[in-house]
Amino acid sequence: MKIAVLSGKGGTGKTTVTSNFAVNIKNSISIDSDVEEPNLHIFMDMKNPTSKPVYTLYPSIDKDLCTLCGKCGDFCNYHAIIPAKNQVIVFSESCHDCGGCKLVCPNGAITYKKREIGKIFNGRSKYDTELHYGLLNIGEMSGVKIINQLKNYTDSDETVTFIDSPPGTSCATVAAVEDTDYAVIVSEPTPFGVSDMKMVVEMLRQMKIPFGLIINKSGLGDEEIYHYCKDENIEILGEIPFDKKIAELYAHGEIFSVSIPKYKDLFNNIYKKIVEGRRSL
Repeated sequence: MKIAVLSGKGGTGKTTVTSNFAVNIKNSISIDSDVEEPNLHIFMDMKNPTSKPVYTLYPSIDKDLCTLCGKCGDFCNYHAIIPAKNQVIVFSESCHDCGGCKLVCPNGAITYKKREIGKIFNGRSKYDTELHYGLLNIGEMSGVKIINQLKNYTDSDETVTFIDSPPGTSCATVAAVEDTDYAVIVSEPTPFGVSDMKMVVEMLRQMKIPFGLIINKSGLGDEEIYHYCKDENIEILGEIPFDKKIAELYAHGEIFSVSIPKYKDLFNNIYKKIVEGRRSL
């Protein structure tokens, strides 16, 4: 079972929720797909990870075969390949590796070269749980290829995988939650939290992924989030209170359900709700 944890903006509590799930649900796998700024491995205290590079392809032009017809440039929506007066200019960082320019070239002038865009790290946490995360190289425009390769570690029906997703509703987020069995939205009970949450709700409904909500820092804001969930028939799976002790533990990079045992039941009960909800679908 693949469970994505996501939110409408950064800093809402995705990693907090994912890490607490990971240490409480036995034999689970954790994946941090926020490849621009991964931090799950810090809270999980990953030990001696191995790494492997992730490559993407970009077009290379054979000047002897190219007639500067312009079809490759007309095809590319990302302007990664632009025919100029005397040559074809390639912006390798903008290429999304779709292969289309090679297909439309009438002269076979386009081949591909590869370059590294980041790395995937694999290992185990100090809690003896399996953990994987990606890290996008500085200056790269898209981490979708890294995210797609990370999701290869979720291909087991016998274990549950928690995916710490990128914030918002970008292409990276869609790639992270695509093909998951369930999504957990994390939101704060504030006007901004609800506003950003609505975008995520719309995205998940369009993708036909069942979901529920965890309210983080409950008691901090107002009642708008509860009214919205009631009107939209969104299940509130659980609430994490706005608590100074939890904030202190987070600031020290610690998982609060480990230090405050009563919260173990909270995450175990939420997981049971998710499993039971999936069975009823």
